[in-house]
Amino acid sequence: PLFIGRHCASPLTWVLCNRKKVCQEMLSVCLTTRVNRRWETGTVLITGFPAGMLACNCYVVAQHAGADAIIVDPGQRAMGPLRRILDENRLTPAAVLLTHGHIDHIWSAQKVADTYGCPAYIHPDDRFMLTDPIKGFGPRLAQLALGVLFSEPKQVVELDRDGDNIELGGISVAVDHTPGHTRGSVVFRMPNGPRDLVFTGDTLFRSSVGRTDLPGGSGRDLLDSIVTKLLVLDDDTVVLPGHGPSATIGHERRTNPFLKGLTL
Repeated sequence: PLFIGRHCASPLTWVLCNRKKVCQEMLSVCLTTRVNRRWETGTVLITGFPAGMLACNCYVVAQHAGADAIIVDPGQRAMGPLRRILDENRLTPAAVLLTHGHIDHIWSAQKVADTYGCPAYIHPDDRFMLTDPIKGFGPRLAQLALGVLFSEPKQVVELDRDGDNIELGGISVAVDHTPGHTRGSVVFRMPNGPRDLVFTGDTLFRSSVGRTDLPGGSGRDLLDSIVTKLLVLDDDTVVLPGHGPSATIGHERRTNPFLKGLTL
């Protein structure tokens, strides 16, 4: 795998991110009814599922049913579950956000972006992976992707300004460059009432961190990124990682064994 830690086994987790986790359901459950019963001002709908053999967490973010949506890291075989979620909730993709360029995170990016006519956002240092996501990974991963031709989406936006804020689907998204797992890794921060959200890709997991032994990786850069971009966030900030279950910044600050003793 392209990360350190355990995969998330749950086929679908959805959360109305206010003060508490609402529920976990199988993919066949319609999200709209439950969400409408619990809707509060200043919250967003977060729907997620692990996609493909490498179980990359793909997320759908929207203000409410019938709104524009943001897709984060559509991995292998993500299109089917995504289409069901979008159709059931009458959501229209406004953007595909990519935390980095590894194959398990960008596998379906071109298909999703071009099918729905929306741009894909990626840091310029990882843009080359949109067409060559397995460069330098060796023959085993190349065999996994045998016969798959990768190409750029028709619309690509480079996330070249660290700390920039972009408006997508009526949601403000802050983009922080967090090199370490790859040179072009980023995290996406979103306001959400009392508890902000951060999509950390393979930079930070629950009780673990991203691996740095792949091309473009740097252990020093990874820890520096975590300290300067993530540990400065409020303890209540919800961490939505690229693999495995969610966490909070406070939980990781207190318990993550890779972060012991790290401070600004």
